[in-house]
Amino acid sequence: MHAIARDWRSAPLNEIDQALCAYAEKLTRSPAAMRESDILTLRAAGLDDVAIHDATQIISFFNYINRVADALGVEREEFIRPWGEG
Repeated sequence: MHAIARDWRSAPLNEIDQALCAYAEKLTRSPAAMRESDILTLRAAGLDDVAIHDATQIISFFNYINRVADALGVEREEFIRPWGEG
């Protein structure tokens, strides 16, 4: 799990997880650049429309809630270690 947080590209992931990570990164960093080809890549990796929908909802929710927390200055709980540590 920590290998994914450090750098998902070098983590030992299967094809579906690699495709999901690439999709999540693009949706997070440049949502306006999303294209039909991004969906087709997920389908080619083996995901159906329900799985793609669910992944999109979850990725988008985490992006949303993190932006709300950042905007309001919500501080991280001290007992939670940042991803990739440990």
